[in-house]
Amino acid sequence: MTSENFTMGIFLFSQITVGMLGNSSILFYYVILIFTGKHLMPKDLIIEHLTFANCLTIILRGIPRTMSYFGFNVFLDDIGCKLIMYISRLTRGMSLYATCLLSCFQAITIRPSSSKWMKLKYRATKCIGPFCLVTWFFHLLLNILIPARVSGPSYKKNVTNRLSYAYCSLFTSDHVGAALYMFLLCFSDVLCLGLMACSSISLVSTLYKHKRQVRHIHSAQHFQKVSPEDRATKTILILLCIFFISYSLSSLVAVIRASSKYPVSWALNIFTLIEICFPVVCPFVLISNMKSSFSLFLTCFGKR
Repeated sequence: MTSENFTMGIFLFSQITVGMLGNSSILFYYVILIFTGKHLMPKDLIIEHLTFANCLTIILRGIPRTMSYFGFNVFLDDIGCKLIMYISRLTRGMSLYATCLLSCFQAITIRPSSSKWMKLKYRATKCIGPFCLVTWFFHLLLNILIPARVSGPSYKKNVTNRLSYAYCSLFTSDHVGAALYMFLLCFSDVLCLGLMACSSISLVSTLYKHKRQVRHIHSAQHFQKVSPEDRATKTILILLCIFFISYSLSSLVAVIRASSKYPVSWALNIFTLIEICFPVVCPFVLISNMKSSFSLFLTCFGKR
């Protein structure tokens, strides 16, 4: 184990610890609300699924890589590698879809209350829970072929289409079927990114129009107060920016790794750190928007 690997292992372990503390806090908060009989809003349901997917992503992506940095490369068999890569791919897609759903739902929520938008808001509110469950099932089917492209560390054959993750290996293929399957995966991701971009533009436009209207109606003192809708909108826009940056950088590094004929260790290190960047940062952005609810919850919980 080199000093560089040891340093990367310590840094990645710190990321995992911080990310798990943040995501676990949000999950614990919602679990207590459910057990106390509190009614959760549709946005809370999306955040629950997003946070759960982030937790699994941190665990399945971060912990195996950290162990490999500390010199433990052979700790998974072939089945373990297939299972970890399959679930991590599943949670990555769910994180993307949940973020997209959160941005689209917020874009619908803050729209002016006309009859058309009121009907759409009502339908969206009723469909959030079932849609989240359908999304999990959709990604279970979408990534069903991923295990066939994964092998454990015991695979010793030297092939050119093999991408090594130290503890597992991922194989690429030049077949037409494999190319179509990868196109389907990429198309699904690009579609979500496009919806996120459209919802972001809608959020910024609606927020800007709202501020212009309020500026002419209310006094300057009242205008300084930020409404919960505005605060939630800004939080989601920050999340979208962080997700888009981390996703773009990780995709770029993944392309560099796949196109290189030789192992690129620095690319794998950067790819791992960037890939879990969003799951680590996401809970703290959400907590900053929920801090009043968290403080009230902690006060009531402390009294009990």
